[in-house]
Amino acid sequence: MNPCKQSPLATACLAALAAFTLPALAGNADPSAAPDAASADTTTLATTVVTASRAPEQVDTSLATVSVIDRGQIQASQAHNLLELLRHQAGIDLARSGGHGSAISLFLRGTNSNHVLVLVDGVRVSSMNTGALDWSNLPLAQIERIEIVRGPRAAYWGSDAIGGVIQIFTRRLDGPVFAVHAGSQDTRRVQAGIGADNGQAHFSLVVGHDRSDGFSAQNEDGFNYWPDDDGYRQRSLGLTAGVALGSQALTARVFRSENHVEFDNGEAEATLGPAVTDGINQTIALELAGPLAAGWHHQLVLGSGRDDLDTPVIQSRFETRRTSLDWQNMLALTPGQTLLFGVNWLEEEGFAADGFGDPYAGRRDNLATYLGWRGRQGAFDTELVGRYDDNSDYGGEFTASAALGWQVGERLRLGASLGEGFRAPNLNELYSPGFGGWYLGNPALEPERSRSAELGADLALGQAGTLRLRAFRTDIRDMISFTGGGVAQAENTARARIDGVELEYDWAHAGWALNANASWQDPVDRDSGATLLRRAKRKAAFSLDRELGAGWRAGIDTVFVGARQDAGFPDNLRLGGYGLVGLRASWVVSADWALEARVDNIGDRDYTLVHGFNTAGRSAHVGLRWQPGSGR
Repeated sequence: MNPCKQSPLATACLAALAAFTLPALAGNADPSAAPDAASADTTTLATTVVTASRAPEQVDTSLATVSVIDRGQIQASQAHNLLELLRHQAGIDLARSGGHGSAISLFLRGTNSNHVLVLVDGVRVSSMNTGALDWSNLPLAQIERIEIVRGPRAAYWGSDAIGGVIQIFTRRLDGPVFAVHAGSQDTRRVQAGIGADNGQAHFSLVVGHDRSDGFSAQNEDGFNYWPDDDGYRQRSLGLTAGVALGSQALTARVFRSENHVEFDNGEAEATLGPAVTDGINQTIALELAGPLAAGWHHQLVLGSGRDDLDTPVIQSRFETRRTSLDWQNMLALTPGQTLLFGVNWLEEEGFAADGFGDPYAGRRDNLATYLGWRGRQGAFDTELVGRYDDNSDYGGEFTASAALGWQVGERLRLGASLGEGFRAPNLNELYSPGFGGWYLGNPALEPERSRSAELGADLALGQAGTLRLRAFRTDIRDMISFTGGGVAQAENTARARIDGVELEYDWAHAGWALNANASWQDPVDRDSGATLLRRAKRKAAFSLDRELGAGWRAGIDTVFVGARQDAGFPDNLRLGGYGLVGLRASWVVSADWALEARVDNIGDRDYTLVHGFNTAGRSAHVGLRWQPGSGR
């Protein structure tokens, strides 16, 4: 691929970037004007995000569409897993093939499940074989904070960020914590941790164990139904340690989860017993960060990632190994201008054995550079970013994005953005030997590419709350489909268009708090005219909380999801819409102890996320949490 071949957006962004930054670099810029927040521990600040532009910024001034879920919100939700937590977020569709512990797929703004980049403490965690992440591998016990960026961010982060980026920050404790929960399907959860921080050094350790007897993963419509309960076990560990080295901070983070999940295997279970998949997800990050000079802040991160999936009953094993090195720099040019630049190196290795053909493996390297400029003048904020990736498999790829924000008076803020994205082919698409000669990989594949446009408005209504509106369009071309050569070989032929509108509303007053959102989208295969699978055209959710006094708090959560298309026979298989209501309550008994209770699906509604797979009916859970000082 010709590395100089660029889109009109990329060319325009580079020209504008040079026009704004070169004069500032050549002039008498005041580098001491860099924001102090650059060196802050942003993972603990509810209103500060780092994922959208790879630098600390306030949510209400970000030029990207960002949502933040902090530890307090996670705890108040009493959610058991990420599906129950994320299903209430705008622009997110989720599908799970079975009960707790079963594989979860996430679709962000109507894009495919492998069109969202997922990071844990800055380290990629998706499978190199499928390009997607099984979200059931990330236990809430280990999560301090989640940042959700909707819209393409490839110009900052590279491959996969077509629909957006979701970054998970693991927990960092400054004292002890212990919690136990129990509930329906004989579900049990326990977590314990300890942490300390003396200002110069800190240490945190969190361990967790979940298990459930579950329910039958499939029903009579499933291709491998067997009427037994399919349970799961999950063990997790999160470790963080850091020390100040002069003006620099050295931090190490380790996250690991081990999962044991039962699934239906048809009549074979009568002789072979329960079918089981064992999985391991692990990330390690070593970070050195701090100022290099007045107004110049850097962050150097060495990362390692592992994703394993082993299913002995069908002789299936998938492995992913990643090593990455990222050096990022933020430089204050003038009081209104900041320059962000960096270098990223990534090495990926994958192995696959699926029991149907010969095992296959692949390895590739990616070297990238990126440059971004953020400027503010009067009521206007501007952001321009460009990134070039050089990959050992598919060559060079340039992506760019541009955004403009306009503060119209004290209450109204308008925004517009354009962005490009791409996704590198995964190992299955490149090298799979197929099944009986069908669904063959293709080493000559090019990346999938996208262009997106977004318009937004934020309206501060004072005591009446805050209203946010977003309208977007995403076009994806060169999509990979198994349609070629008469034997369903992978090729770059498919196209998709997603038009959407998102509306969010937040309000809090006198002990009440309301969070509501609604999404309308039209995710279409432009070649066939069909709606993309498992994505609803309409979705709405709201949560209402009330502080009752004397340590009591109560809340109600609802989600309404429209009809969706699914794979199966006939081809126009349609899943009906559904609505779920959950109730929760908590009581802070003392400064150290709290009781929690939650009932999900109180209407005992039958609904389907994936054709042929069951979902839970009405279920209840109770819990006890000990965390000294948490109730003050």
